[in-house]
Amino acid sequence: MNKDAQLRATINQKLIETGERERLKELFRAKLTECGWKDQLKAHCKDVIREKGLEHVTVDDLVAEITPKGRALVPDSVKKELLQRIRTFLSQHASL
Repeated sequence: MNKDAQLRATINQKLIETGERERLKELFRAKLTECGWKDQLKAHCKDVIREKGLEHVTVDDLVAEITPKGRALVPDSVKKELLQRIRTFLSQHASL
């Protein structure tokens, strides 16, 4: 395992151990709902299903189709807030 991967694994483990990972996930979910992201993605799913036909779309197809759009629709403000919270967590746990 390279150094970056080791560091990522260590950070992830610390986030899990402290419960911060779950708190960040809940915050992220709430922010996405608040900004209308979920509704936009739901509408996109419906469009894809209408376009291809319900009988011709698998869950895997749908996920592959909507993932890039879903990532692109996440507002920069939400990304920045999440990143800032992670940075704050890391600065408080500088021994990592």
